[in-house]
Amino acid sequence: MIAITGGGTGGHLVIAKAIKEELNKRGIKPIFIGSTYGQDKAWFENDEGWEKTYFFETSGVVNKKGIKKLFSLTNILKYTLKTRQIFKKHKITKVFSVGGYSAAPASFGAILFKKDFYIHEQNAYMGKLNKLLTPYAKRVFNTFKFNDPYPIRDEFFDNARVRKELKTIIFLGGSQGAKAINDFAFQVAKMDKFKIIHQTGSKDFQRCKEFYENNNFNVEYFDFSPNLIDKIVKADFAICRAGASTLFELTSNQLPALFIPYPYAAGNHQFYNAKYLVDKGLAYMRLEKELNINVFEEIKNVDIISNKLKEINHKDGSKIIVDEILK
Repeated sequence: MIAITGGGTGGHLVIAKAIKEELNKRGIKPIFIGSTYGQDKAWFENDEGWEKTYFFETSGVVNKKGIKKLFSLTNILKYTLKTRQIFKKHKITKVFSVGGYSAAPASFGAILFKKDFYIHEQNAYMGKLNKLLTPYAKRVFNTFKFNDPYPIRDEFFDNARVRKELKTIIFLGGSQGAKAINDFAFQVAKMDKFKIIHQTGSKDFQRCKEFYENNNFNVEYFDFSPNLIDKIVKADFAICRAGASTLFELTSNQLPALFIPYPYAAGNHQFYNAKYLVDKGLAYMRLEKELNINVFEEIKNVDIISNKLKEINHKDGSKIIVDEILK
């Protein structure tokens, strides 16, 4: 039996979901071990694809000091010991970690109680927990370093197309939104040159709505969509953050992008994610403080970039990982 652990944010959880679904296809229901903090419960508490879900009251350690840090470490140790009972109950022999603070107890438990341990590192810059645990892992999967296919839903590949010219731009600020990206969308709307699709995020939706309506701009805007692929396929270019899942969803759909890394991401990992494509001449990047409409003077050869993006990721990422875990 297999345990999948980790999460906190969607970037980690989307991998957990992809591996869980591949296991389900093979008649295997894994267990999930996450945290009561972050998004873990919202994603998986009512998901019937798991044999059982566990949510520990654990939180991150990195940005804490003094008594708060000590409490977090003590809590992780407490739940690490609890995983022994869980592993025994479900006859767990393998533990697959997608990283994040949610992964700490079950990952340490895997090492302590001698289970086969696997890590998926989503980003170009490895997180602190994964760095610490790498020497104990049977295998570390990473697209940036080892060219492992990144697990992406088939629909991104199935709806891929070569973009031939820049007519429609999609702005993606995530489900919560990104003010800097939203403000830039306003500047681009004023150019009156491109058709715009804009994911505003829930927190900034009202402000964006008022801007577009007050200025009579014909923009397709929304706060969140469960079927984001339907919006992405209509676009010729994306302007967005550089989380790993976003990056590989876009490349798998052959959609060229301008990445604006989140400046406060741990280890500045979004910058390094974007740099991976920029160094290959397959993306553009601007820091928030550098962002202005002059960037469009540099955006060229969209068709060439779009065509080459199909070489970056490959279908069946989840299948290849699960094959490796089960062999």
